Amino acid sequence: QVQLVESGGDLVQPGGSLRRSCAASRMIGSTYNRGWYRQAPGKQRELVATITTTGNTNHADSVKGRFTISRDNTKNTYLQMNSLKPEDTAVYYCNAQSVLTMRNYWGQGTQVTVST
Repeated sequence: QVQLVESGGDLVQPGGSLRRSCAASRMIGSTYNRGWYRQAPGKQRELVATITTTGNTNHADSVKGRFTISRDNTKNTYLQMNSLKPEDTAVYYCNAQSVLTMRNYWGQGTQVTVST
């Protein structure tokens, strides 16, 4: 079992920056692919960015050039969000998927609001 706990601020003006962190309850190192997803009101959950065990990253077109996913080799995953827009407002979830069992784990979700 893996619990994921997110932190990292929730209110910012357009054009601003936030850094989200996600800490696993135990070492997950290089055996879990990691990711960030988001869900805006009235919309389905969508992929924001993923990073594989080998460090390969994938970012949604809507955030390319503005958001960057990263991780360490222990238990932390990060999402640096720059040049934020009102349409980035959503609940953000971190995700970890075991490459051995393919089981998915989710964080509790935290609100990000981009507004004046």
